[in-house]
Formats: sequence, C-alpha cells, structure tokens
Amino acid sequence: MAKIVIIGTGYVGSVSGACLADFGNHVICVDTNAEKIEALKKGIIPIFEPGLDAVVERNSRSGRLSFTTDIAAALKDSHVVFIAVGTPPTDDGSADLVYVEAAARQIGSLINTYTVIVDKSTVPIGTGRKVAGWVSEELAKRGQSIDFDVVSNPEFLREGSAVYDFTHPDRVVIGSDSERARGIMKDVYRSLYLNETPFIETNLESAEMIKYASNAFLAVKITFINEIANLCEKTGADVKDVARALGRDGRIGAKFLHPGPGYGGSCFPKDTRALAKIGRENIEIQSIVETTIAANERQKIRTAKKIENILGATQGVSLEGKTLAILGLAFKPNTDDMRESPAITICEYCAGRGAKLRLYDPAAMKESQWRLESIKNSVYYANDEYDAIEGADALVIVTEWNQFRNIDLSRAKELMSSTYFFDLRNIYKSSEVTQAGLQYFGIG
Repeated sequence: MAKIVIIGTGYVGSVSGACLADFGNHVICVDTNAEKIEALKKGIIPIFEPGLDAVVERNSRSGRLSFTTDIAAALKDSHVVFIAVGTPPTDDGSADLVYVEAAARQIGSLINTYTVIVDKSTVPIGTGRKVAGWVSEELAKRGQSIDFDVVSNPEFLREGSAVYDFTHPDRVVIGSDSERARGIMKDVYRSLYLNETPFIETNLESAEMIKYASNAFLAVKITFINEIANLCEKTGADVKDVARALGRDGRIGAKFLHPGPGYGGSCFPKDTRALAKIGRENIEIQSIVETTIAANERQKIRTAKKIENILGATQGVSLEGKTLAILGLAFKPNTDDMRESPAITICEYCAGRGAKLRLYDPAAMKESQWRLESIKNSVYYANDEYDAIEGADALVIVTEWNQFRNIDLSRAKELMSSTYFFDLRNIYKSSEVTQAGLQYFGIG
C-alpha cells in the first residue's frame, strides 16, 4: 500500500485523492485553505461531482483518506507526492505556473528521503524539467542531496463522470526518465495495472503533450461538427444524419460529433489556448487549433443571433420585450461549472438586445448569480424548468440535463405566451415538438 500526498484539493486533487484511496493506497490531501480542509473532514465536498461524496466518505471512514493543512507532517514517510494545484490561464493564454512552482519548492524544502514527484495538473510542455529544477534549488539551499524523480501523469477526467473516468480509464500515461519511478507509479495504480488497463510510458515532454493534444483534438472534433451543422442549415442537409454516418466510420468514431452552441468548461478553452501559445513560442503555429478557438467563439455568438433573428424577425431583429426561458447554464450536464459556458454568451447577448430571461439549471444556480451579475436586472431565477417556462415567448435548451429530455410539451405549450422552442442540443425530434403545437428550431 503506497503512502501518497496530494497537494491541492480542487477538482483534480479531490477526485484523484479519493479514487487513489479507493485503490487501497493511504492518501493525505493537503491544502492551504483551512476552511476547505475542515469541510472535507466533515464529508462536505467543495465541488459538484456525482458519486464523489460516497468515495470520500467510504475511504475517510476506513482511514485510507485524510485531509490536512500541515504539508510537513503529510510528507513525512510519504514517497509519492502529487501536484494537483490550479494552472489558471494568463492574459496571453499560457498556463500560470505560480502554484505549481510554490508546491515544488515546498516539496524541495521538506523531503528527507527518495520521493516521486508527480505532475497531475495540466501543465505546458517542459514543466516537469522546471519542477525538477525548483526542487533541486530548494534542496541546495538546505545543503541536502536527496534523490527524487519527476513524473508527468496527466488526468483525463470529464466533469460529471470523473469518478468513473478515474477508475475506468482508457489509458494511464506515465512520463518519466526513471525506471524506478515508473515502477512505483505502477504500484500506485496497481488495481488498474492488474486489470490490464493500457499503460503508456513516455518521457516527460511526451506525457505533457499528450494531455494538450488530446483535449485539442476533441475540441477540433466538436467545432468541426458545429460548422458542418451550420452548413447543413443552409443547404437542406440534416446534421443528425450526417453525424450518425460519420460516427459509423471506424476511423472517425461517434463520440464528440454532437452539434451545439459551442464548447466551454475548464479544460478545452484553457488547453487549446495554451497549446496555441506554445506553438507560437516555438514558431510552429498550430493553425487548426487557432482556427478552432476562433470558430468556437463564433458559434456561441451565432447561436445567440439565431435566436434573435427568429424571434425578432417581425420587429427589425430585436429582442426588446421578449421573454426567454433558458434551461441549462452549466457548460455540460452533471456539473455546476459555468466556466466559459455557451449559456453565458447567449444570456448576455440576449439581455443586451432587450430580452428578459427566466433561468434554470439543476446545479449551477448559485454560480450563475455571480457569473451573470452584469445582467441581473434582466434575470429571473426560476425554481424549476416549468417555473422558467411560464410566460416565456421562447424555450431555449442550452444544456442537455436528463430532466430536460422529458419536458411535458403540452404543459409547456400551455405555460408559454408564444410557441418558439430552441433545442440547442438536438435532444428532441422536431416532429414531437411540432405535434405539441410548438415551433421547433434545432442545430443543423
């Protein structure tokens, strides 16, 4: 049973710590935020992630998982330390490594025995070497010569299904120059190794690139089908049929071929911009990624303008006096995360054109109140989807929560003051909506 320290109890740190404990390891999660640590000790999870509370409770009760603000005590007798701190984007799109550096220097100032230092945070290519340098500098200040190795072990967690993703990964990537460190990492992930999960062993730089390349490719795939959907609207083709046929091609695959109002969240926007920045710095322009970033922002605005054009066609393209029921504010279902959500762009645009908004999301209501602070005078926060729909000229589904897949369309028709139904995730058949007396507008 490995003894592991996780530095950082945000999304990646809390999920990784809980799941590694579930694999039978002894895990100590460390954070400087005393309030968060006290909450975790009581089983209060700081993020919305289905199933995580049960994993934390089970492993805390067994003694395999604990939480502390005392990093020195945590590092004692621990030989594996995960850095899982935030890497927020800077103004130029690059990842800010201030928290990674601080964690690395803390490790270097405290370790007293051989330690494997694992970069779990998403970091630019070359960060592993920097971490090694920062740790070495701190050891030199102490006059110590203690062996350590740095490993890049990127995460591939989807918000809303992170526990499953961690425990049933497509692959585990271990980037290191040290066979000793690789062996220890296989012990950490012993449960997965025994289940014959593919392990990809690379150098540090390749592991760091794998994370960025993976997210960028998925962002490209989403943006591609969105642009095909836009073309379908102009040509009479049906993107649902097109996507279904594309997905049956084994070289392409069906995942991420679902058109919508654009991608958002904490990963795709940040990682595509960071990869584009790395390309510019190395004079190897990532033109596909750069184009994807711009196209995704256009898609968000295009979707908002589509609503405006349809609703305002008889009023000189204006939303003045219109009321919109916006269902879904998080960037995807099963999370409360609104970072760069298309809903933000759509809400701000429509409010700016004079619309009144009735908003509802099963998880993101609290976050929405500060993210949409600038348009608060145009917003009513509803109690459920039917409260949002009441009196609305248009119903707009932005996020495909399961409960929005089974709206009582007859009831919606009775509650609404007009008949516009915008399905921005194509989760309804147009025929069933029109049979209920509503006008259906999907994507593509």
